[in-house]
Amino acid sequence: MGGGQPPDMGTERTTLRLSDERKRLLDQAAGIVAAGDADDPPRSDVIDAALTHLVQSARNVEDAREDYDPRTIQDIANTDVLGFYYRTSIESRWR
Repeated sequence: MGGGQPPDMGTERTTLRLSDERKRLLDQAAGIVAAGDADDPPRSDVIDAALTHLVQSARNVEDAREDYDPRTIQDIANTDVLGFYYRTSIESRWR
């Protein structure tokens, strides 16, 4: 391998196939990430924000187990992506 420089990890590219549903979700997420009505954030920023939110949400749920009962956590944090069902403890069902 020539040059002796490490590859730039920030330039790895992939192609996303945008179904109508995925485009709708990206448009909704862009509206959340945007600083105002005139702001149009790049999709990469929207995806970064969504991934960061997912990771932070999972961490917040784990941290909340020390302070809240499983039912409260389920009532607050249950979504299609980060979902829980109630037993004697909370178990996640990741997609």
